[in-house]
Amino acid sequence: MSPGEQARLWPECREQGVIRVGWDAIGDLREFGSDDELVAALEEAYRSMGPTPLRKLARQLLRFRDLPAGARIVANRGTSEVLAVGLVTPDGYGYAAELPEYRHQVAVNWDESYAQKLSVPARGWVPTFNNVSPAQWTEISGGRGEGPRPGPAAGGETAGSAGSLRGEWPDAVAEVVRAAERKGQIVLYGPPGTGKTRLALSAALAMSGTDGSEMGGREARAAAVSEMLDGDDDAKVRMTTFHPSLGYEDFVEGYKPVVVEGGGLALDLTDGVFLRVCTAARKAPRSRFFLIIDEINRADLSRVLGELVTLLERDKREHVTVRLPVSGRPFSVPENIVLIGTMNTADRSVAHIDAAVRRRFAFVEVPPEPAQVEGLVGPLNLSTFLTELNRRIVEHLGADHCLGHAHLLADDLPVDSPQAVADAFYQDLAPQLEDSAAGDPVVLRRLLGDDLVRGHGFVVVEPEELLVRLAKEFGATEATLGG
Repeated sequence: MSPGEQARLWPECREQGVIRVGWDAIGDLREFGSDDELVAALEEAYRSMGPTPLRKLARQLLRFRDLPAGARIVANRGTSEVLAVGLVTPDGYGYAAELPEYRHQVAVNWDESYAQKLSVPARGWVPTFNNVSPAQWTEISGGRGEGPRPGPAAGGETAGSAGSLRGEWPDAVAEVVRAAERKGQIVLYGPPGTGKTRLALSAALAMSGTDGSEMGGREARAAAVSEMLDGDDDAKVRMTTFHPSLGYEDFVEGYKPVVVEGGGLALDLTDGVFLRVCTAARKAPRSRFFLIIDEINRADLSRVLGELVTLLERDKREHVTVRLPVSGRPFSVPENIVLIGTMNTADRSVAHIDAAVRRRFAFVEVPPEPAQVEGLVGPLNLSTFLTELNRRIVEHLGADHCLGHAHLLADDLPVDSPQAVADAFYQDLAPQLEDSAAGDPVVLRRLLGDDLVRGHGFVVVEPEELLVRLAKEFGATEATLGG
């Protein structure tokens, strides 16, 4: 946890033996009995924030409140510096109403002998609450002790460095895992650029028994994903992309033209991708198999799924058998299959999903997370820029047209040069805004301001000048962000 932006509160936290966070307007966290109550309070107190993952924040705040004595906290500055490691004391959480800011605090005994610069930046250490992976703890501790010690947190779950479900799993992955356990199939929905496909793969990694979605580094994670997606008939994870011309014969079964000897064509009964995954799952009933469906809402789901809509329900898997209409074969859905779909809400609203399909899927929102791009490029704070831009988009276009943080990332890190910001703005953000606004210059000026939109087009300036104009237009303060 960072004690304030760029650890500006560290001297006070060190002297007083506490770790502090903001979101003061909601008051004492001990007044809230559930994350639903806290989400409602956050929505009321921070209406000006624009899109933000409030349920995730609520759960993190409640876990912070309920950290048990002995839980280990790493205090950091940025992504590369450890300030100290501390153990939560029996005094635990308190609300310091007399403080001018950052009133939520937990009592901690700090040990500054852990202070150091990390050899590899911890890319996930941007938001207030973060997870410490076993590999990171090994480097921090230098072999001096165990990793972040688990203990009871809100909802009877476990707490890691700041109270994460199952220790090293990030909250977003943990939420997908819970949804999969409950329903068996999930749709991850949100604006473009919020990392839905990455989250789907991370959840598959976690549920297949891999420890941690970050795998101790980008290269190790990529290797694990590649191994999962090895492409053979028994692969644990398969990916497919839906499109408007996709049909039942592609997903379940159907007759497809094949070339026969002599150069002619014949129709051959072919299993679709779902039946092939089911076949592999039956061969290994003790393993879990995953089908990740990108852009799941671009196809006619009722047509693609057919009678399988009924068989997907948890209580009907393995227990209900139907005869497939094309081949006449008896078929049931194995229990050890998880479907994870991704859905871009800018293309088509989640409200348009067929009711029968929607009832059988758990829907998990993946919103923009401006904190993932926290940092300055020249005078421009990327997180502030994205937060305020999305607030304007919600006001003038609707939440489905928000822009994700991935547009401002390169290799999982925030873009860090004027040219990189200019490329992201002119090549990614501006075209999407123009499309969402149907080219209406009045709407575009409301979104970006007069210095960036002239006539019916965008003002093209040098990268350094662009940063100045963006900072001038989107100069919200840290107080606006509420944390």
